[in-house]
Amino acid sequence: AGLTTPQVVQELGWAAGKLSKIENSETQTVKSVDLDRMLDLYEVSDPAVREAMQRLARDAKERGWWAKYREVFGAQALPDFEAEASVIRCFEGLVVPGLLQTPEYAHALFQGGRYAGPKDIARRVEARMARRNILTKFNPAQLNVVMDEAALRRMIGGPAVMKDQMAHLLYMAQLPNIEIRLLPFAIGSHAALVAPFSILEFTADSAQSIVHVDTVTDSAFFEEPGDVERYSATFDDIQAIALNVAPSMDFIQDVAADFRE
Repeated sequence: AGLTTPQVVQELGWAAGKLSKIENSETQTVKSVDLDRMLDLYEVSDPAVREAMQRLARDAKERGWWAKYREVFGAQALPDFEAEASVIRCFEGLVVPGLLQTPEYAHALFQGGRYAGPKDIARRVEARMARRNILTKFNPAQLNVVMDEAALRRMIGGPAVMKDQMAHLLYMAQLPNIEIRLLPFAIGSHAALVAPFSILEFTADSAQSIVHVDTVTDSAFFEEPGDVERYSATFDDIQAIALNVAPSMDFIQDVAADFRE
């Protein structure tokens, strides 16, 4: 709305501290009447947006509250959580994790789904590449990845794309905040064969770790301690049987050589 903090508190007749606590989430709830006054002042007139904001305010203390508001958050829910996470533990069984994909690999991956126009695919690739910034920003997130060999072998975009993708994995693995381990086919059955998942941990004392699981129609988030503990135990199990970091890099180099040939 182009208003400064002094202008807002003057218009609403509030102390500056009250507005600051709301904006910095130092207060868990916002009164309905206060929210309406803010929305009026900021000229938010869309009834659907106003109602969604009021529902958010009412349910702010409820665990897993974001699950109800997919129409508000849409596909941005995961990137928002990734941006706040201090540690991300990720398992992928069939494709290279999104945070480690090259633009060409991501483009070919999106082409493999239901038909989408070039502009739509370009936007998806752009969004996925923007997510990678959390790994190279100041004070970046720690990323611990376990990948099944199938994620390296599946031909996405052709040999040239795969060769470059392998080179990118080797490059990213040199960063101090990234650890990549491989589960070779020879290991056989393991605890994470069902579906890929990510565990996101946060530095704030009040922030509960959450689990993200991709589904065909949407993203699912789990934050109940029991659910998080089971996924954490599963990740620990597969990390324990995966190759160590250095042998994993040798494995990726061998796969890259296969694509070159």
